[in-house]
Amino acid sequence: MKVQVKNLANEAVGEIELDDAVFGVDVRQDLIFRAVNWQLAKRRSGNHKTKGISEIAGTTKKPYAQKGTGRARQGSLRSPQFRGGARIFGPVVRSHEHDLTKKVRKLALKTALSAKAAAGELVVIDVAETATHKTKDLAVSLKALGFTSLLVIDGAVLNENFVRAARNIPLVDVLPSQGANVYDIIRRNTLVLTKSAVTDLEARLK
Repeated sequence: MKVQVKNLANEAVGEIELDDAVFGVDVRQDLIFRAVNWQLAKRRSGNHKTKGISEIAGTTKKPYAQKGTGRARQGSLRSPQFRGGARIFGPVVRSHEHDLTKKVRKLALKTALSAKAAAGELVVIDVAETATHKTKDLAVSLKALGFTSLLVIDGAVLNENFVRAARNIPLVDVLPSQGANVYDIIRRNTLVLTKSAVTDLEARLK
């Protein structure tokens, strides 16, 4: 498919052909769900923890006599039925990470790119570069382009001025082409690719 190429001044500077093998595959929500679930599971620290009965600080003395009180028999004040006692089958420190095959991850990324293209939320610009690192100048340019929530994917090397200028703008993310991922693509309304990013992604995913 052919897509118009713009610059940051919102001027058309040419066209680019997007490979249908990367930007035109069928959109599968199940793959996007699996990829996002895999990414977020990897990010979880897994440091949730509750204390078992052996970890509770307290006496080991029997609370009261086994018989003769008319109450239920109890062996420890550290049992879960007492205030400050243990929690049975509570969470423990563990990893939430699980495997996802490379083939599925690759197809999920293609699906996310294709979904943006199909929805008309994919924009290609010539370069993601600014002459200054001032946030105000870049914010004006993005507003002129009509962007409010976007992910900018550039080539392997990012322009330092552009990264610093975009850092303080809400709902704007900047990634190199090797960092392109499903979660960041779908969490922003607009996907902005540079021509270098298109070349790198097609080489990576074909």
